[in-house]
Amino acid sequence: MRFMSLKAAGFPLRLLPRCVPSGGLAGRTCSAWHSVPAGTPVAAALGDFQCSVYSCMSAPTDAVLNISTSAQLTHSMPADFTPPDSPHLESSVSYFPYFDSSYLAVAASLNGGNVLATFAETLKSWMRELGVELTDSCLYEKLITCALKQETSDLRVSPTILGERHAPLSLGQVTNISTSNLSLGHMFRALCCGVLTNISSMMPAERLQQAGVLRIVGSGSALARNQVLRQEVEKVFPLQVVYGQNADSAAGVAMVVYDRL
Repeated sequence: MRFMSLKAAGFPLRLLPRCVPSGGLAGRTCSAWHSVPAGTPVAAALGDFQCSVYSCMSAPTDAVLNISTSAQLTHSMPADFTPPDSPHLESSVSYFPYFDSSYLAVAASLNGGNVLATFAETLKSWMRELGVELTDSCLYEKLITCALKQETSDLRVSPTILGERHAPLSLGQVTNISTSNLSLGHMFRALCCGVLTNISSMMPAERLQQAGVLRIVGSGSALARNQVLRQEVEKVFPLQVVYGQNADSAAGVAMVVYDRL
């Protein structure tokens, strides 16, 4: 309809680019440029998140859990799935277009590694007021060491200090406080547990299993550096969890284009 309207208005349609799917061949370079030879294929634009997932989701039965600054848990939907026309504003799961006309179910939390960083910065500011200085690496190392000695904690931390997209007014809470659970080990263990409990409340393990997910691929700087966080992943999600496959959108772009061109 739009093309017909443009044609009727006398617009030269030959000036418009040819539409191709995301990642499809848009054309080829017509001359050499900065060591890129002429004739190099050029792909149409790709989504950053989709390419990050593509870089580490090796099978449709994988879910990808990425915890870096924020946190995302995603799995692929069946090929015949169509998202609702009017998504529920309070739903914690969104549907993102993926490759080959498919969709990803995504629980995107605003609260991930940034919550742990906020806690560490708060501790540093308190210590500065007491006349003590610690580097970031030293502080995180001590927090992780303390929490590893504390396998569980009855302290409860709701870490949603930044709210969530589906619940923007939510705040963080610390509950079940007693005289026996105020150590740094308890606090950091409970905080890591809270980050995972929050993301699993948005996309529960039962939903993953119903979707046919067999394993979770863990990625992101927060998971890579924090053994306590990895332990909590394996407590919250009763599925096989593998690490070391870092989500990288740049690598995903290269993989998508290589697979499709």
